[in-house]
Amino acid sequence: MKKLSESYRTVKCGVLRESDVGSEVKLCGWVQNWRDHGGLVFIDIRDRTGITQIVFDPDVDREIFDKANTLRCEFVIAVEGKVRPRLEGNTNPKLDTGAIEVLVSGLRLLSVSDNPPFEPNEYRHVGEETRLTYRYIDIRRPRLQKALEMRHKAMTAVREFLNSLDFLEVETPILTKSTPEGARDYLVPSRVHPGKFFALPQSPQMFKQLLMVGGVDRYYQICRCFRDEDLRADRQPEFTQIDIEMSFVDKEDIYALAEELMSSIFKTCLDIDIETPFPRMNYSEAMERYGTDKPDTRFGMELHTITDIVKESEFKVFRSAIEAGGVIKSMVVKGGADISRKDIDGLTDYIGDFGAKGLAWMKMNEGELQSSIAKFFTAEIKKQLIRECSIEEGDIIFIVADRKQVANASLDALRRKTARDRNLVPEGVYNFLWVDEFPLFFYNEDEKRYESEHHPFTGIHEEDIPLLDDDPLKVRSLSYDIVLNGYELGSGSIRIHRSEIQEKVFRLLSLSEEDIRTRFGFFVDALRFGTPPHGGIAPGFDRIVMLLMGTDNIRDVIAFPKTQKASCLMTGAPGRVDPDQLRDLRLKSTEDGEQ
Repeated sequence: MKKLSESYRTVKCGVLRESDVGSEVKLCGWVQNWRDHGGLVFIDIRDRTGITQIVFDPDVDREIFDKANTLRCEFVIAVEGKVRPRLEGNTNPKLDTGAIEVLVSGLRLLSVSDNPPFEPNEYRHVGEETRLTYRYIDIRRPRLQKALEMRHKAMTAVREFLNSLDFLEVETPILTKSTPEGARDYLVPSRVHPGKFFALPQSPQMFKQLLMVGGVDRYYQICRCFRDEDLRADRQPEFTQIDIEMSFVDKEDIYALAEELMSSIFKTCLDIDIETPFPRMNYSEAMERYGTDKPDTRFGMELHTITDIVKESEFKVFRSAIEAGGVIKSMVVKGGADISRKDIDGLTDYIGDFGAKGLAWMKMNEGELQSSIAKFFTAEIKKQLIRECSIEEGDIIFIVADRKQVANASLDALRRKTARDRNLVPEGVYNFLWVDEFPLFFYNEDEKRYESEHHPFTGIHEEDIPLLDDDPLKVRSLSYDIVLNGYELGSGSIRIHRSEIQEKVFRLLSLSEEDIRTRFGFFVDALRFGTPPHGGIAPGFDRIVMLLMGTDNIRDVIAFPKTQKASCLMTGAPGRVDPDQLRDLRLKSTEDGEQ
């Protein structure tokens, strides 16, 4: 009996080379294109490994030649024939198989194709909406197939690395209980328990901690997670993360493990040696220097707080912002004096989307800071600005006066956009960074309550525990983010492993005793039965592959992604369900007047 791989083909389309000349081969794949040159028919046949040129000659077999004339793009065919070198001058150096072709002696038509809405040609521009609607055709594109291959290689590297360190891969529930923290849950109604709902997991957080309580010691899972939140180019409602948890560890153990893991992935997938250990920066420093907790450190243009320098100026905008409790922050673009007034107006509009009410600027020309606002600053203030911000001839300084959050967000956005627009971001550079020392809480002014900066299971510096009673906003968490080129790859922390601390944190989050028992009772109880110190991290797998592939759109590396409106254009999901299904679940829909 023939091997399964030989029943249709003996070799794949992208692997033939000059060393195969003279071999009899069988190929299967899709017709990429069709050409008639001087009585010979040339077809490029494609599978996921690449393309081979095949040739039909009427002198070899007239019937096969005539049949070849009926083939069209995206027909699926099987051929057999002999590998031969291409004629001199007809080689294609852009193809790995460009030095050879196959003279066909046998042909089978396996499947016909309607005219596709687009041809899966790497060099054709097709709108994303069309590509997502016909994703099964889009997947035929070499770029997307390379992305799926990259996912496979990265996933294999993760498993091999963690398996070698005695981790156990353990699956945790998909149908679980809704919790009040984080993004909105996707809810699943229960038919067996009317009026009750499961939730799809935003992460396996509590389950992996319970595995530590259970003595599993080293756990990992490449798991699917679900969050009902507003989407961006680097987010999806369902996503994959590398979930890791370990017992008897501190932050340094997690850092070392994650750095080795990332090194293994990049070596396997890109043959790149990542430099370790990764640099570290605490949260306060990151916000001060970059305006974000996930800074892109591949380029400069760091921010400067200049409140103390300009507070005595006569510029009312600055003085009003300071009197309202705001800050004045700046960013210098080296050589940016060539930025036109029209472009500055465009940048002002751009940062308005991040809350900024305006953008002040001055250019360094002939040794002087010049702009319409320069007259409001004394010579001494200008001198201090030049010194503090390292302004040189031909530079421009941008300044935002607002609440600290707005100033940081708008200048962070301006910094990234300016770097892109001025080609300041080096290609092929991977700058990893640890950001740590996050505050445990932030205060929600709208709801007048504390909320978790990360999640309510995050551990606390031992010396900060008394601050839970005295000044919760000063409590530093034992959390950390791993950042790559301005993207947060994943968050982690050393966890709370003492039940009394966990309950105190829940209470500070305005959860009543009843809330704690109802929502987290099983978890708090588990912490009372001998819980080891433990911690972990959960890098986002899709985002890692996105960066490996050099794209900024996570949909480019997921086989069947959702749109930014959390819908699937191909299947039409989400969609309405049969009324009988709703009745089984004891549910009613009020949309469009339905009762």
